[in-house]
Amino acid sequence: MKRTTVKIPDELDARLRHEATRRSTTVSALTREAIERYLGTQDGRRRLLAAGAGRSGRSEVSERIEEILRAETGGGQVAPPGAGAPRRRPKAR
Repeated sequence: MKRTTVKIPDELDARLRHEATRRSTTVSALTREAIERYLGTQDGRRRLLAAGAGRSGRSEVSERIEEILRAETGGGQVAPPGAGAPRRRPKAR
């Protein structure tokens, strides 16, 4: 394994050390992991880390995504499953 020196801002160094402590790992191990995630795996293929992460077991999510996102960002309430997205009124001219 090769040793590499990288200059980073103090604030990034503090975040890196804090995260390494939080995960009970070394700064070197965390840095290697971050670089591998950024550049891809050793076989040259990038990992799809989020693939399958959104499986909820609910079938209506794709139909209600705009409504759900609005509610998550403070834009409104989410209706119970099966209620459908609220209808928008046309703008008055």
